[in-house]
Amino acid sequence: MTKLAQLQAAVAKQGLDVAYLSDPMTINYLTGFYSDPVERTLALLVFPDQDPFLFAPALEVEAIKESGWTKPVYGYLDHENPYALIAAQVKQRVANPQKWGAELGYLTVARLRGLTDQFPTAHFDVDLTPVIEQMRLIKSADEIAKLDEAGKWADFAFEVGFQAVKAGVSEQAVVAELEYALKKKGIMAMSFDTLVQAGAHAAEPHGATSERKIKENEMVLFDLGTVYQGYISDASRTVAVGKLNAKQQEIYDVCLEAQLKAQAAAKPGITAAELDKVARDVIDQAGYGEYFIHRLGHGMGMSEHEFPSIMEGNDLVLEPGMCFSIEPGIYIPGVAGVRIEDCVHITEDGCQPFTHTSKELRTL
Repeated sequence: MTKLAQLQAAVAKQGLDVAYLSDPMTINYLTGFYSDPVERTLALLVFPDQDPFLFAPALEVEAIKESGWTKPVYGYLDHENPYALIAAQVKQRVANPQKWGAELGYLTVARLRGLTDQFPTAHFDVDLTPVIEQMRLIKSADEIAKLDEAGKWADFAFEVGFQAVKAGVSEQAVVAELEYALKKKGIMAMSFDTLVQAGAHAAEPHGATSERKIKENEMVLFDLGTVYQGYISDASRTVAVGKLNAKQQEIYDVCLEAQLKAQAAAKPGITAAELDKVARDVIDQAGYGEYFIHRLGHGMGMSEHEFPSIMEGNDLVLEPGMCFSIEPGIYIPGVAGVRIEDCVHITEDGCQPFTHTSKELRTL
């Protein structure tokens, strides 16, 4: 059964008249076509017993046809009301659709109003996000092969980036070197904005790469990923420039122990919460628990953050084919930050990482 057929079955099972999907990544997953429409409207309409259709800006229609999409596709011009045109097509298939499903976390207020203007008595309160999450949760062998390839390019990026690190070079210059090297190899997209953060700057887990220059005797945190045929990699390494002091070395060693123990514990049967606790216990017992300020990991695949969250309170039992990050971190404001991360997929008896760059402390 195709992915679209699985969704169509779920739409029918829930008694929906129509499903409106507007997350570009979901559309990509279901149709093979990806585009970020920005302020324009891109939607996939799915019915319980009729062919779905794509609705897109007119400038995307030919690209959709060339992507391999064989079902109907309709376009609109910028001066037209897209929701009136969507309504016309829906009503040709369902005269008076009342029960709609959507990804409620992605459907903006403006787009919801556009739909309710056309269908004022309809209900848009069925959230299809859990259905989509379950569909994407277990990766196929083909998906895992693409994730493996994306991981190989992340390893390549680390090596180029490490070679670019030296005292006096800016964080931005290191990113420029590694991304240029990837582009020369034909890898044109990163999974997210590459992070290179040195010294105390690395204590900001979601800080941006800056003009800050790397100094002697500090650590440099890398967080990066590439895109390969629509699938991503995501990994972090922390390296040393010059000689570290005892505190810096201890932080690194504790974080590494937490990451290695969690990765060794990742296998079918353990819950997401239990896996989070494996890493968190190591950091807590070393006295750095207050500085580990995020979940252990997140799902990944076509997006860098997917279902599930590997965190306290999540009793989801891990199964083969699930893919997620294992990324403990210790962030001490004004001192240093360390994060070590691999994304893995659960196998029949353990897990396998997508990236293989050594996690032993590397001094540059």
